[in-house]
Amino acid sequence: MRTLLVITLASALAGCGVETASTAATAASIKKQELQEAQRTQQQTQQKIDGAVQQMQQRAASSEDQK
Repeated sequence: MRTLLVITLASALAGCGVETASTAATAASIKKQELQEAQRTQQQTQQKIDGAVQQMQQRAASSEDQK
């Protein structure tokens, strides 16, 4: 009886460890996806900024040429 109880408790604890590892892996995967999305957003934003700066420089150059 005691052996059965020990085996049952050991199995239950081992199951918790597997669940915890699975949860951690899922959380890590979600964080990786969030990081990739943030990097894409940062790249898109930088491209928009670069485009706006280029337009400002072209307008400034055009304004200088008209003087």
